[in-house]
Amino acid sequence: MATMLAALAGAVVLGVAAVAAIYVLGMRARSPLVLRPLIRLQRAVINPRQMRSAGQPGAYASVIRHRGRVSGRDLETPVDAVPVEDGFVIALVYGERTQWLRNVLASGSATIVRDGRAVEVDQPELVPMRDVEAGFTDGDRRGFRVLGVDSCLRVRRADPVG
Repeated sequence: MATMLAALAGAVVLGVAAVAAIYVLGMRARSPLVLRPLIRLQRAVINPRQMRSAGQPGAYASVIRHRGRVSGRDLETPVDAVPVEDGFVIALVYGERTQWLRNVLASGSATIVRDGRAVEVDQPELVPMRDVEAGFTDGDRRGFRVLGVDSCLRVRRADPVG
C-alpha cells in the first residue's frame, strides 16, 4: 500500500513539473497554445477578482483605463503599473499583442489608477525591459527572465506637474 502511495505521489509531482515546464516554455516562446487559454482564464476569472481592489491604496494591481479601438467603449484592465520618474512602466508578460496594449497604442493615451489616484498618461511607447528593469523589484526581474518578458509599455504623465 505504501509503495502505491509513493508511486502516486511521484506521478503527481512529475505531472505538476511537466505542466510547469510546458507553461514556462510556452510563455517564453509566446506560443498561442499556451497564451490563448491563459488569456481566457485571465479575462474570465483573474481580472474580475483583481478589479475588486485594483487601483485602491495598498493594492498590488493598478488599473489602466482605455478606449476600445473597435467598440469605442471605455474599458478597464488590471495591470502592474510601476511608477518611474515621468510616468509608469508596465511589463508585457503576455507579449505585445494584448488588446489593452493595442488600444492604448492606437489612442495614444490612457488613465492609470494607482493607490487611489487617477493619472492621465500619454506618449505610449514600447521599450526593451533592459532599459527600465531598475524600476521593478528583484523578484519581478527574476520572474520576467524566467518567462522571457523582454518589453514594457512606457507611458508619461500627461500633466507632469500633477
